[in-house]
Amino acid sequence: MQKIYVAVDAVVFGYDRQYQQIGILLIKRKIEPFINQWALPGGLVKDEETLEEAVSRELEEETGISINYLEQLYTFGKVKRDPRNRVVSVAYFGLVRPDIFTLHASTDAAAAEWFEINKLPPLAFDHQEIVDTALERLRTKVRYEPIGFELLEPKFPFSDLEKLYTTLLQQDIDRRNFKKKLMSLGVIEELNETYTSGLGRPAKLYRFNTKQYFELKSLGGSFNINT
Repeated sequence: MQKIYVAVDAVVFGYDRQYQQIGILLIKRKIEPFINQWALPGGLVKDEETLEEAVSRELEEETGISINYLEQLYTFGKVKRDPRNRVVSVAYFGLVRPDIFTLHASTDAAAAEWFEINKLPPLAFDHQEIVDTALERLRTKVRYEPIGFELLEPKFPFSDLEKLYTTLLQQDIDRRNFKKKLMSLGVIEELNETYTSGLGRPAKLYRFNTKQYFELKSLGGSFNINT
């Protein structure tokens, strides 16, 4: 008799504006297997749940956060990926601003913390493979969809957007061409407001124009950015 369990795991990315770092949200397991090791938030899907309901519930229970942007990433199903049972995991990835949440671990999690993507601890199960897959997807997708704005304040200096892309892609960008390209698409709106950090001159603020973006798409346009 076939007996396969279905689980969900979540790779949640956050951007620390002050330190210009991309972080991943991890939980410390308080049960076996891999007790006291770091892992992605997640768990088994209940009989009455959809996959999306399950991953949202696990995030809320284990970390105390909810996600606005969450999409299915990939299905991981190696035979021995979980030493207890045959478990197939449907992974999701999401984007949040860490400063708007207070982390709170419960259920199977002893702790919940943000870790910089280049300084992750050893991860339980096959979660490093899941993280690598999610990071590759994110770095590809920010080039042709405006998902990166989920990591910024609703109003931001343009330098924040440049730093975000530089950090995500781990490469320098041509600042002048980058700004020229985005402004030409009409999806970035310059505001009559400024931001002062205490260093240097006040910077103009911008915001992402969602309506203009969908109008661009309806006309066959693209958010394709050549950095």
